Amino acid sequence: MTQPPFTVRRARTPDVPKIVELVEPLVTRRILLGKERVDLYGALQEFRVAERPDGELVGCGALHVMWEDLGEVRTLAVRDAWLGHGVGHALLDALEADARELGLSRLFCLTFEVGFFGRHGFEDMGSETVDPEVYGELVRSHDEGVAEFLDLARVKQNTLGNTRMLKVL
Repeated sequence: MTQPPFTVRRARTPDVPKIVELVEPLVTRRILLGKERVDLYGALQEFRVAERPDGELVGCGALHVMWEDLGEVRTLAVRDAWLGHGVGHALLDALEADARELGLSRLFCLTFEVGFFGRHGFEDMGSETVDPEVYGELVRSHDEGVAEFLDLARVKQNTLGNTRMLKVL
């Protein structure tokens, strides 16, 4: 098997402007929610990037821990020219490995890319909720990803049309 023309690695601070440039077209098309640069720096340790040998970033993705057994795949983006070349698959594999290493057993995502995530073992959550005790803890979070997971009304205007999906690791 030949080596892919990119490598997946942990993100570093010089990658943030490149992540912004990579994600911006998807934010403009309302596929991804925008993030402030300061928030990207604050969450940098959650990110993996796919990089070509010349330094071009062709994809990125983040894993955000939400609860003791639950993480969220966030900001998974692939440059248009690289769609269908395994970049998203490689990034998701790396994020799942990170999740397992952290002791997580479930991954959540909010996505328009139902087919992609479905091929990777994610299923539509429907109206699934968590135990009332856990819900009571999670609902106190100010994190928008937690609100998306819980399907809270305050995020509905930003997430219309997205599907809440879950994968058991």
